[in-house]
Amino acid sequence: MIENNICLLADSYKLTHHYLYPKGTERIYSYLESRTGAEFNKTIFYGLQYILKKYLVGNVVSEEKVLEAEKLFDAHIAPGIFNTDDWMYIAKELDGKLPVEIKAVAERSPVNVGNVLMTVENTDKHVYWLPNYLESLLLQVWYPSTIATLPAEVKKLCNFYLDVTGSSKDNLNFMLHDFGYRGANSTESSRLAGSAHLLSFSGIDTVPSLAIPENYYNTKDIQGFQCKLQNTA
Repeated sequence: MIENNICLLADSYKLTHHYLYPKGTERIYSYLESRTGAEFNKTIFYGLQYILKKYLVGNVVSEEKVLEAEKLFDAHIAPGIFNTDDWMYIAKELDGKLPVEIKAVAERSPVNVGNVLMTVENTDKHVYWLPNYLESLLLQVWYPSTIATLPAEVKKLCNFYLDVTGSSKDNLNFMLHDFGYRGANSTESSRLAGSAHLLSFSGIDTVPSLAIPENYYNTKDIQGFQCKLQNTA
């Protein structure tokens, strides 16, 4: 099986969506928001650039990947369900590049719940179904955003009680330490969670996460990751 086959990175039910849109549909505009009722009133948005660079940027669709997906889904659901022709259109006519435009708030931004964090829109009318097909993958941003939000709230508490007690803040950035690698369900999740922790604190033992700032966010300064992140593109 081809690693990171974009055609396979979706929920099964999305394979049928291209049949269900109204005739003549040419454009889909979808959005992500943090719903009201959460524990915290703001969400720290983080992790999108990692997902884009790892899975979505460049010539990510090939004829080989489309044929692999067709074979798998023929066995998984039924022959002829997979949208082979449109995926082949992307592979051949668009040079394997996904025709979508993704906009988002600056990563590490604290956003009030109930507000848009990210939008996704197709830029080619032939593949209007693509934005919602990518939903399953793009929603992986929720994990690092959740992890980023909790340390940010903890840091507020640390600041508050250091002020109340008149204590020094010299060691503030090391008051919450990440030791989550061994407890994570995968190396990838530990990398994302650890790098999300680095947005607020510098203390960390999850070594795999230390490569995230340079490889995905254009900075080699691990200790300054939290203050430089918003300037990346």
